[in-house]
Amino acid sequence: MEMEMLVQQSRLRSLESMENNSDSFFKEKRFHSFPDETKNLAIDFDGVIHKCSKGFYDGTIYDDPVEGSLESLEQLSRQYRLVVFTAKARKDRPELNGKSGTELVWEWLRKHKMDTFIAEVTAEKPRAVAYIDDKAIKFESWNKTVEIVLGGIK
Repeated sequence: MEMEMLVQQSRLRSLESMENNSDSFFKEKRFHSFPDETKNLAIDFDGVIHKCSKGFYDGTIYDDPVEGSLESLEQLSRQYRLVVFTAKARKDRPELNGKSGTELVWEWLRKHKMDTFIAEVTAEKPRAVAYIDDKAIKFESWNKTVEIVLGGIK
C-alpha cells in the first residue's frame, strides 16, 4: 500500500510539473531528434484507453473505454500522430480466435470509434514527444526513482 502511495505521489508531481511547464514541456527538442519525435504522442492501451479492470484475464479485450478516452484522443489527434503501445501487440502473444493482439486492439478501437484517431498500434516503445502510461514514474533523478520503487527503503 505504501508503494502505491509513493507511485501515486510521483504521478501527481509529474502532472504538476507538466502543468507548470506546459508551454515548454513539449516544445523543447533534442538537437538530434528524429522528425517523428516531434509529432508522435505515445499512449499505453491497457489502463489508459481500455479500463483493463481484470488484468490479462483470458487474453480478450473485455472492458469499456476509460472515461474521456474518445474525446481526448480526438482532441490530441488534431495536433499529434497518436501511437498506441501495448504488450498485447507482442509477437509472442498467443492468437485468440485466429487473431493477433494487434488485430484485437484495432477491432476494439473500431468498435468504440477511436480507430480514426490512432495512426499505429505497436508493442515497441516508439519515438515520441511524450508517453502517456498509467504505470509510469516520471524520472527526475535516480535517488528519487529508487526511493519511489523501493517504497522509501534505502
